[in-house]
Amino acid sequence: MRIYDIIKTKRDGGFLSTGEIEYFIAEYTAGRIPDYQASALLMAIYFSGMNPRETTDLTMAMVNSGERADLSAIEGIIVDKHSTGGVGDKTTLVIAPIVAACGVKVAKMSGRGLGHTGGTVDKLESIPGLQTSIDRDRFIEIVNRTGLCVIGQSGHFAPADKKLYALRDATATVDSIPLIASSIMSKKIASGSHRLLLDVKVGSGSFMKTYKEAETLAKTMVSIGEGLSFRTVALITNMDVPLGCAIGNSLEVVEAVNTLKGIGPEDLTEICVILSANMLYIADKGTLDECKAMAKQAIYSGTALECLKKMVTAQGGDASFIEDTGKFSTARYFRTVTARKDGYITKMNTENCGIASAMLGAGRAEKEDNIDFAAGIMLENKIGAKVQRGEPLATLYAEHEELFDAAAEEFLNAIEIGDKPQEETKIVLGRVEN
Repeated sequence: MRIYDIIKTKRDGGFLSTGEIEYFIAEYTAGRIPDYQASALLMAIYFSGMNPRETTDLTMAMVNSGERADLSAIEGIIVDKHSTGGVGDKTTLVIAPIVAACGVKVAKMSGRGLGHTGGTVDKLESIPGLQTSIDRDRFIEIVNRTGLCVIGQSGHFAPADKKLYALRDATATVDSIPLIASSIMSKKIASGSHRLLLDVKVGSGSFMKTYKEAETLAKTMVSIGEGLSFRTVALITNMDVPLGCAIGNSLEVVEAVNTLKGIGPEDLTEICVILSANMLYIADKGTLDECKAMAKQAIYSGTALECLKKMVTAQGGDASFIEDTGKFSTARYFRTVTARKDGYITKMNTENCGIASAMLGAGRAEKEDNIDFAAGIMLENKIGAKVQRGEPLATLYAEHEELFDAAAEEFLNAIEIGDKPQEETKIVLGRVEN
């Protein structure tokens, strides 16, 4: 078998056999196929695509390129959730405790933020003392004891994906549905959960800019999951506006805690109840309506908040910061950004809002960059709001005053104010289930 022939087959629109895909992944992971040939195959896939069988084969080849987590010592059904990334997306901090409070285990491995999107691990690490690097035995013990644990992703899972993603990023082949789907699903399957809910974001703050793209990705990932007897459901959700009001790290933790207290923003509360209900549904806890009622009860009874406190304590964090969020450090400086004219907010380029937050120190351009946990943005008004010139749109927070000018300009350029109000858009735009 030769990589040259594999490249040629896909270049000419042919289909790769299971053996050819397994050969490519194994040899490339081992360093026996050079980057220039792997790049050629990625570009051929980008233009010629892959059929469902090829995509599933690629996923499993990447799963088998490294370790596969053995979570058999965890009692009960384990449900995971994956978001394709957004701005202000702190849903894991809310839904994991809700689902755990309803008797379903959440053993989650999450990533760090990069570019305009935030990362759950960064948000959790803004809680003093909390550890996200935990060995397997302690991870399992925490899940069994508290119902949930959220840690950083392991480089031992799907190492082929890590190599290929870096190459895709350098060769303009990131936005290929089969490559995106297999990348996400390989890590999720390798991480050991039994069932998976996908939150596929669509809009200006997400990677998928159109509903058609998001739906195709959702259907592809659900198809992979079902083809591997890995029960998978996908929701397509709106990311044309930041989720909630907080964009940052400790700012988002505070907002997540408020949501678990029943006083969070309406949009964040709504999506968290829906996501939680779907996780409970695929764990066979009842109908969607019954699971929605369970999720709401977990919030209003306080049991979900108690689950979060237990997890924070178990992972070495100071749970008093959850009890009293006023203990979080605040940024040294803040600046209010105001409307430039009268009218209605008709558009928020969510990606640019995320970039503005990163410019304040809340995000990173490179994986090695440090972040400022207290930096970020609190939105005062969102799409649909009527504002007058000079009225606050948001408050920016940073450790250094010189960061404000560029970040404020970036944020203001993301906001459009028109003469007529924007029609309200649903937060959940679609659902995919086989």
